[in-house]
Amino acid sequence: MAEKTAKYKRVVLKLSGEALAGKAGFGLDLAKVETIASQIKTLSDMGVEVSVVVGGGNFWRGVKGESQGMDRATSDYMGMLATVMNCMALQERLERLGLDTRLMTAIDMREVGEPYIRRKAIHHLKQKRVVIFGAGSGNPYFSTDTTAALRAAEIGADVILMAKQGTDGVYDSDPNENPNAKKYDQLDYMELIQKRLRVMDTTATTLCMDNRIPLVVFDLDVYGNIEKAVTGEKVGTFVGRE
Repeated sequence: MAEKTAKYKRVVLKLSGEALAGKAGFGLDLAKVETIASQIKTLSDMGVEVSVVVGGGNFWRGVKGESQGMDRATSDYMGMLATVMNCMALQERLERLGLDTRLMTAIDMREVGEPYIRRKAIHHLKQKRVVIFGAGSGNPYFSTDTTAALRAAEIGADVILMAKQGTDGVYDSDPNENPNAKKYDQLDYMELIQKRLRVMDTTATTLCMDNRIPLVVFDLDVYGNIEKAVTGEKVGTFVGRE
C-alpha cells in the first residue's frame, strides 16, 4: 500500500477547548487529548510542519464573563490563561508519543512556555517541532479563531485545519435543527461573511481572505480526518480559492 503524500507542508490546526473536554463538555479528557495527539503525530511522521492553536472554552469564555457583568477585557484574559492549560495538556500527550514540541505563549509566562517570537516559531517548525500557540493573540476582544488566522499568516502556513465537533463541514443552517440543511463542499471567503455562516468570526475570515489562506472545515470526532484533510482527500468543506 502506497504511503500517503501531504498536500500541505506547513499547517495550523485549530482546536476548540471543548474538543479536549470529550463528552463531559468541561475540563480535560486526557484520553481525548491523546487521540488528537496521535493524529498530530501521524502528520509529523509524514514530514508536515504542524502548529496548533487551542481555544479555552472548556474552562472559560470571555463572552461568558461579560454576560454576567464582568469587565470584558478581564474575562478575555482569563480565557487566554485557560488556553494555556489546554496547550500544556496537549504538549504533555505529544511528548509521551515521542514528539519534540514547543509551547509559545502570547502572554509572558517563561516557566510554562517560550514567549511567542515569529522567527523562532518558524525555526522550530523547520526543525520538525510541533509548535503550540497559547494565550490567544495576547489581546482581549480577539478570538482564538483570529489567532489561528494571524499565526497562519505570520508563519506562512499553507492551510488552516478547522477541526469541528459533531459537524462534518459547513451547512447553510444548523443540521441538528434542520434535516434539510445543505452542506457546502466548497465556499469562497466572502460567502462565509455574506451568508453569515458560523465557521469563524468575521475578523478571522477577513484575515484569511486578505492573505489567501485556505481553510478545511471537518469533523474532529472521526479519527483520521486530520490526515485526510492534509493529504487533500475530500473531507468536510474547503473554504478559499484553489
